Amino acid sequence: MRDTRNVSVEEMVVMFLHILAHHEKNRIIQDRFLHYEEKISRYFNVVLRAVLRLQGQLLKKPEPVPENSSYEKWKWFKNCLGVLDETYIRVHVPEADKPRHRSRKNEIATNVLGVCSQDMQFNYVLPGWEGFAADSRVLRDAISRRYGLRVPHVYPNGKGFLAPHRGQSKD
Repeated sequence: MRDTRNVSVEEMVVMFLHILAHHEKNRIIQDRFLHYEEKISRYFNVVLRAVLRLQGQLLKKPEPVPENSSYEKWKWFKNCLGVLDETYIRVHVPEADKPRHRSRKNEIATNVLGVCSQDMQFNYVLPGWEGFAADSRVLRDAISRRYGLRVPHVYPNGKGFLAPHRGQSKD
């Protein structure tokens, strides 16, 4: 990445991070940073391409649980790459959106899918589903995305997945 005549690399990165962190529209960024829509889009893509080129250094590849693992909780899962689970996170939403975000426990929440490695590092996160969304629907969405979760077969209790034991709640 290089500075342009009008924008420094630092400002491009700040706009990129601001868009990601606050999920703001292009028009808001235009007003805040005083650049035209096309330029903001171009700068966003410049930074995104740079991040994608660096993914080998930025993203850690998961390592399977070793065959000789002595850690009590993981020794039964040799060659397993991680644990997949969903959780509800309470959120504040406009009154009109509350019915969609109401969970089974009558809380206003968003459903978040996460995959962790044995050393508790996140391998994948899919936030933003409404509280009422079924686990299988969220998982199907994660698998079907272009750069989504990559697994060998279909959930539950198929090759690549082990469903939670009956009576174990994710809530």
